Amino acid sequence: MIVLTRRLSGAATVTGSVTLSVDSRIKSRLRVTLDDGREAGLMLERGHLLRGGELLADADGGQVIRVLAAPEAVSTVRCADPHLLARAAYHLGNRHVPLQIEPGLLRYQHDHVLDDMLRGLGLTVDAEQAPFEPESGAYQSAPHSHGHGHPFVRLPNHS
Repeated sequence: MIVLTRRLSGAATVTGSVTLSVDSRIKSRLRVTLDDGREAGLMLERGHLLRGGELLADADGGQVIRVLAAPEAVSTVRCADPHLLARAAYHLGNRHVPLQIEPGLLRYQHDHVLDDMLRGLGLTVDAEQAPFEPESGAYQSAPHSHGHGHPFVRLPNHS
C-alpha cells in the first residue's frame, strides 16, 4: 500500500490520481483506493483541506498522486446581482454552511431547506452534480483555490 505523507508545491511526474468527495478531502488520516485500483493511505498534517489538483507524494517521492474533487450533490446559485448574492452568502454563513464562492456563483452541499430559503430571497437554485471546493475558512490554514490567502490575525484583548 502506498502511504502519502507529503504535499508537493511544484511540478512533478504524476503516477496516479485519487477522486475524493469534500468529506474525504477534509480528513488527514484516510485509507483510499486510487483511480487505478491501487490502495493508498493518507497520513497528512491535520487542519488542511485537500483541493482538487493538489499533488501528494510518498516519503521518497516515488509515487505522486493528483487529488481530484469528485462530483457530488450540490446546490448552485448563479446571480449577476452582487447585492443579492452577498445577501445569500450572509444567510448561508449565518448557518455555518461550508460555501464555495466564485464570481457570480455560490455552491454548497445540497440541502432542500437551504434551497427553499434562497428561493425565498428571489434567487434561482439548481441541484446538480459538481465538484465542491468550499472556502477553507478564516481559522484553517489550507491553501485557497484562487491563489490568494486570507491570514488569520489575532487582535489584542482590550478587556
